[in-house]
Amino acid sequence: MNEKVYRTELTPVSFLQRSVSVFPDKIAVVHGDRQYTYSEFGARVNRFAAQLRENGLRRHDRVAVLSPNTPALLEAHFAVPAAGGILVAINTRLQSQEVDVILKHAGPKFLFVDAELAPLLEPLNTAGMQVVRIEDTGSDTDPYEQFLSAGNPHPVVSWLEDEEETISINYTSGTTGRPKGVMYTHRGAYLNALGEVVHSKHSSDSVYLWTLPMFHCNGWCTTWAVTAVGGRHVCLRAVEPSRVWQLMRDEGVTHLNGAPTVLISLANAPEAAPLGRPLTITTAGAPPSPTIIEQMTELGARIVHVYGLTETYGPYTVCERQSDWDAFAAGDRARRLARQGVAYVIADPVRVVDPDMRDVPRDGATMGEVVMRGNNVMAGYFGDPEATEAAFTGGWFHSGDLAVWHPDGYIELRDRAKDVIISGGENISTIEVEQAIASHPAVMEAAVVAMPHDHWGERPKAVVVVKPGTSVTAEELIAHVHGRIARFKAPDAIDFVDALPKTSTGKIQKYVLREKEWARHSSRIH
Repeated sequence: MNEKVYRTELTPVSFLQRSVSVFPDKIAVVHGDRQYTYSEFGARVNRFAAQLRENGLRRHDRVAVLSPNTPALLEAHFAVPAAGGILVAINTRLQSQEVDVILKHAGPKFLFVDAELAPLLEPLNTAGMQVVRIEDTGSDTDPYEQFLSAGNPHPVVSWLEDEEETISINYTSGTTGRPKGVMYTHRGAYLNALGEVVHSKHSSDSVYLWTLPMFHCNGWCTTWAVTAVGGRHVCLRAVEPSRVWQLMRDEGVTHLNGAPTVLISLANAPEAAPLGRPLTITTAGAPPSPTIIEQMTELGARIVHVYGLTETYGPYTVCERQSDWDAFAAGDRARRLARQGVAYVIADPVRVVDPDMRDVPRDGATMGEVVMRGNNVMAGYFGDPEATEAAFTGGWFHSGDLAVWHPDGYIELRDRAKDVIISGGENISTIEVEQAIASHPAVMEAAVVAMPHDHWGERPKAVVVVKPGTSVTAEELIAHVHGRIARFKAPDAIDFVDALPKTSTGKIQKYVLREKEWARHSSRIH
């Protein structure tokens, strides 16, 4: 007998259906002066899905959305898969030619674009796509609202036949090459959303502020997670620290997600002050320093440190807090919380392996590559079977991240494989050096890269941003580092800058700094 008689396919679309039934009159979405109840949110999603089909969407057609964190993009996370399509949420910080690469590769049938970003499309050929403008006003004259208004407010009949079908394609940042389209499945998105509920401790009382881009790994699947528990989404078009602090107070925000760079901007904003009530901040994207964890903790935040990649639906591991850590001094506790931890409750165990795929010793010192597999690893790269096969050598997804494995089973990143500095045969973790630098009270952010050295081959160089109103010399910082880690790991030189180059998701672009440094060395030689 067919086993499908006994079960339904897992899909995060069902989360909204449940919350509409359980919390129909509860506020689901807040955006400026606009508010939608779960009943209204559900009806808007249904209209959206119905209109996609009415306008020619066929099963597995791609639907691209180029928008900041607006209700339209949130609604697309449910409407597109409900209609049977595949969502392609495009990075809003790309240039026209980069958007063009994604559009040509994904081949969307529909393209929804926010008015603020519409100029990006002007030089592009969008023939063959149905383009709908989003003015983000909520008014009857908004083309997006007109598109919705013509749709049926009742749920469409599901076309989903297998929970392993693709629900979305998320493009990697493409900082070192052409972006790759990472395929998520309905099942994986469903499970990872529940993982967010568990590890960020979401509930029906959650008020979630959208400081993390929804285009980034579908907002680490939090688009679906907050909806699953009937929480409230507070949309935010752009992250401005003063506005974030205002919304946290005015809207009673209980949760937000963001990269360490977002936390740094919040901790150093003039408006920064304890809220007087619980706030959970889930951070990932780059290893956070113990210093920023300690700063945010002092402001009253509970930090949940997670780790993952676009290829793992966002977070895959969490630094699961142990009750006995509360007895540690603040700095020691922060250092433990800065580790990447253990696999999510819904994920397969994470491993750290040597080049022969053997587990490295759990000694907190031996470095290896982080590998993962299971429900919360991508189905593959869209249209690129060769890259997919290469990524899964040995049956595990290879992250390219180097880590150590501690005796308690927690992993801790040491570097990207390409960022490790090899100086006189010794491996130097740039993350370890950066954390030592960031522990100085005058430092806001730091990046460490390799610079050429005639004798040692490579030596560390730091690029540092200091906090407003403070000052520190290179000599003082180097001496500070000497007091925290082995002297040979300390940077030989330090540049002070106003800002570090970053990707659209807040990761420091070390390759930009590294290439600049090696080009400078090359020019001196020639």
